[in-house]
Amino acid sequence: MVGVPKLTRADAASALRNPLAFIADRWTPEPRTVRRAALAALVMSVVIVVTGGAVRLTGSGLGCPTWPECTDGSLTPTQALTYHSAIEFGNRMLTYVLCAAVGWAIVAARSEKPRRRSLTRLGWAQFWLVMGNAVLGGIVVLVGLNPYTVAAHFLLATALTTVAVVMWQRTREGDAAPRPLVGKAVVQLVWFLVLASVLLLAVGTVVTGAGPHAGDSSDVKRIPIDWETVAKLHAVLAWIVVTLTFALWFILKAVDAPRGPLVRTRELFLILLAQGVIGYVQYFTHLPELLVGLHMLGSCLVWIGVLRVLLSLRERPEAELGLPGPAAEVTVPTNA
Repeated sequence: MVGVPKLTRADAASALRNPLAFIADRWTPEPRTVRRAALAALVMSVVIVVTGGAVRLTGSGLGCPTWPECTDGSLTPTQALTYHSAIEFGNRMLTYVLCAAVGWAIVAARSEKPRRRSLTRLGWAQFWLVMGNAVLGGIVVLVGLNPYTVAAHFLLATALTTVAVVMWQRTREGDAAPRPLVGKAVVQLVWFLVLASVLLLAVGTVVTGAGPHAGDSSDVKRIPIDWETVAKLHAVLAWIVVTLTFALWFILKAVDAPRGPLVRTRELFLILLAQGVIGYVQYFTHLPELLVGLHMLGSCLVWIGVLRVLLSLRERPEAELGLPGPAAEVTVPTNA
């Protein structure tokens, strides 16, 4: 039976000074553990967006009318409140689950041997984005679901997903300098795809801010613009993204590109097709809540797909240790 090491006063002081270093000194996770921790943080970043959408679609945005408390003098919903309060409060509680997932990713990255500071920084970037968005979420409630703050809330959540995707990818790579797998023309095309996708997401937030799902059953301020006109612009941008993706897929096959970029581009194309079907069906069926929620999930998957295409254009092998090579042979001339 393995004995439990005794914790000395020096160990306790060390743990208080730097808990992460204390854990790292005593635990080395397997690489797959670090990858799973990064993936868990990514999954939770998507879950929090979808559940936030559910809050809006059920009209529960002001179910807890204040922040950080649910009501004045109570952190939790009271019996006098409705099921909207339970939905809004439940979404707030999921923020703690997200924090736990991000914290697990930070601990796993910090404990990996050899230490990879790049992974730890990506984990901490997620933490601060979560904290910033939590504060912004409180502001959204305090200003009565102002559509501009709601749009900023979604875009900051998208930034969190971006960092989570990069961290997940980096857990499966080394720390050497990236080496391109495709030519510059292909890279430029992918950056156009990224730019078009950013515009697609941004215009999507305007559609949300001007559309009928305000987030609460009461009269909530909307963006003063015809939402159907913006929705058509959103559809045009979606077709641009689809066209760029198809062109990229065709070019990658023509130049016999490596399998990684081809597979990621094909996956993105299929996600875009599914998202397009959902988008058109929800538009012509007058935006039913379930389809709008699926469309929000699809928007997250589209952005993740675009990022994975971008990250697949290069490889990062394990960093070389820089060990000295064998000494050169010295030829000593002999006298004739």
